Amino acid sequence: MAADSRPNLEPGLLMEPGDPASASGWVDHPPRMGFFTDTSVCIGCKACEVACKEWNHVPEDGLNLTGMSYDNSVGLGADTWRHVAFIEQSKPMAGQVTGAAPADAEGHDGLRWLMASDVCKHCTHAACLDVCPTGALFRTEFGTVVVQEDICNGCGYCVSACPYGVIDQRQGDGRVWKCTLCYDRIGAGAQPACAQACPTDSIQFGPLDELRERADARLEQLHEAGEASARLYGRDPDDGVGGDGAFFLLLDEPEVYGLPPDPVVTTRDLPAMWTHAAAAAVTIAATIAVSFLRSRR
Repeated sequence: MAADSRPNLEPGLLMEPGDPASASGWVDHPPRMGFFTDTSVCIGCKACEVACKEWNHVPEDGLNLTGMSYDNSVGLGADTWRHVAFIEQSKPMAGQVTGAAPADAEGHDGLRWLMASDVCKHCTHAACLDVCPTGALFRTEFGTVVVQEDICNGCGYCVSACPYGVIDQRQGDGRVWKCTLCYDRIGAGAQPACAQACPTDSIQFGPLDELRERADARLEQLHEAGEASARLYGRDPDDGVGGDGAFFLLLDEPEVYGLPPDPVVTTRDLPAMWTHAAAAAVTIAATIAVSFLRSRR
């Protein structure tokens, strides 16, 4: 990394529009990198989960029978940086006749699994960065959000600030852990471990602008094929978090996948709150001063 590309000591406001790396003080930085996860081609192999754990030395998170189809990791957490969801539905994808079950009352024939590999969204407006008191969370030159575990003091502010419920504290440790988008690998010009391991290219890594164009084309292709329920999630730069650095193509409503339908950066109202608090403090101080002056008369 060149010396002139290091972040300034006073980074820009995280709520500013535009490139998050520039807003955080990086100059002469590479393009923003991210993930596009096309769930329509996910086969649920969990190669991404395994590759993530192996490369990042993420501890085993329990081999439990949850009753949630073939999902034994349930959700993202300090020991699960990639989570593959299995959602069973009694309807096939457009144009498919599975024969796995008889038609239901609505004429749906067969069974489909919605499989999706979830991950930290690396938000454009990341509330976790706003609330971290130690600087353990920082914005990289690639626009991603990384935790420095040696600086984290375990306060947990970021856990409640995340609109997706991604960040988690590790039991017996107290510090927070999450996906780093393999900062060490992409800094060396390699792909993140999960994308490298994905056999169907469901997880695609690259410059975010290129991924958005690729996602738009894929969405149009699915709509033309009759999959009207297909939609992009986290792709819109004008949504409540400024768009995600890791976004998805879904085949149903976000809630079906356990994702919030309209995520909003939880620190959005902090500037207004501080303004109101300051105004209240000035009013109280003025009231006390006036009372004191009157009492001396």
